[in-house]
Amino acid sequence: MKTVHFALAAVALLGSAHPGSAQPLDFTLLPDHSFVQFEVLHFGTSTTRGRFGPLSGQATLDRAAGRGEVSLRIATAGVSTGLPVFDARLRQPDLLDSSGHPEAFFVSRNFRFEGERLVEVRGEFTLRGMSRPLTLKAQGFHCRIEPTARREVCGGDFEASFKRSDYGASFGLPLVGNDVRLLIQVEAARAIP
Repeated sequence: MKTVHFALAAVALLGSAHPGSAQPLDFTLLPDHSFVQFEVLHFGTSTTRGRFGPLSGQATLDRAAGRGEVSLRIATAGVSTGLPVFDARLRQPDLLDSSGHPEAFFVSRNFRFEGERLVEVRGEFTLRGMSRPLTLKAQGFHCRIEPTARREVCGGDFEASFKRSDYGASFGLPLVGNDVRLLIQVEAARAIP
């Protein structure tokens, strides 16, 4: 339910850069291709799944230095499990608290590379007004030139996990799992100078 962390996915965009560029480049998340899916164990039997999005945010990457910054936002009221009654329950104060905290945030300035490949993005995730460290592990990340707009687009898939109780969302414990798995898909376009 803390799937709000999805925003984290945008961070991946930064890592798509190729070394050799002499200046930092700015990217903006593409909302049609940027979402976070979450999974949590339900009563020890099946896995409950849902998603948040679209994500919004910006990233800056200094390809030559292998550094970057990312700032992502996600509307907590945008949770969707396919069951409207359950979505409404997730928005309540003892879970996502969408009224009191309408957005969740992920920010990072810490990217880890192995050679030219982005491996992970370490940052801070804020949900329900509480901030904790969160690491996004890159499952894949690539860039391409979009032929119609003639701009660079980078995107990838990331995975992260956290304990919802760390953010004060303890309703249903221990019947509903405490461990939340996030699967993040993001694409971002480079700003045209």
